[in-house]
Amino acid sequence: MAGRRGVSAEEVRAAVVAVAPWLRGEADRPGRAEVAAAVRLSLRALEQIAPGSSVEVRVPPFAAVQCVEGPRHTRGTPPNVVELDARTWLLLATGLLSWDTATAEGAVSASGTRADVSAWLPLVRIDGS
Repeated sequence: MAGRRGVSAEEVRAAVVAVAPWLRGEADRPGRAEVAAAVRLSLRALEQIAPGSSVEVRVPPFAAVQCVEGPRHTRGTPPNVVELDARTWLLLATGLLSWDTATAEGAVSASGTRADVSAWLPLVRIDGS
C-alpha cells in the first residue's frame, strides 16, 4: 500500500516467534498486542511478496491487505476474499498448518477464483526457533 514502509524478514520473524508457543499449543494465547503485531507484520510481508490488488486477505479484527496481481478492485466487496482468524492465519504463515487442511476443515473462508494464497505460504518457518 502506498505510503507504508516495508517490513523486514527479521521483524516478521521476531513478531511470529513471540507467539510461537501459543501456535504450537504450548502456552495460552498471548496478549492482544503480541498477536496483533504478528498478524499485521506477516500480512504486510504477504503484501510485499505478492503485490497487487486482486485478493483481499482479512484477519479481523487486526488487519486486511490487498495482494496478488490481477484485476484491480476499487469499490464494494472484492471478488476474491480470504478471511480467517488470527491463529489460523499465523499457523498458515508459519507452515504449521497447510492451506489444504485449513480449507478442508473450514478454518478459511476463501471466495473467488484467485482466493488461494498458498503459493506464498509459509512466510516464515518457526520449527527450530
